[in-house]
Amino acid sequence: MGKNCFAGRWKTVGIIRRGEIYLVRLPNQPSDFKERPALVISLDARNQYANDVLVVPLSTTLRPAPTHVKIPAGEGGLKEDSMAKCEQITTLDKSFLIRGPFAGALDIGYLREIEKAIQRAIGILA
Repeated sequence: MGKNCFAGRWKTVGIIRRGEIYLVRLPNQPSDFKERPALVISLDARNQYANDVLVVPLSTTLRPAPTHVKIPAGEGGLKEDSMAKCEQITTLDKSFLIRGPFAGALDIGYLREIEKAIQRAIGILA
């Protein structure tokens, strides 16, 4: 994905807020340290005091699924339509946040859809 997945200028990581998109390093596999966009979903109070954040990875592969939420280009600074893969919610040390935020928080409607998809992913029926 790299730098082309976001519109606008790069910013350095500062105050981390729920609903913002960052370029992160996801250590999914020992030999796979891909940089990709991720949505911060942890609460602002937690983000301020904890050494880590909760994120949902984003992908430009648009595969519909009950645990995926489509986010259109322009939201949060995304250059391309993307899919929030809510079944892949993960905790990242803040040192894995490379750049961001890119363009403010996502619209509250998208955040609510993502919350519901996370609930489906962990078996909480809403």
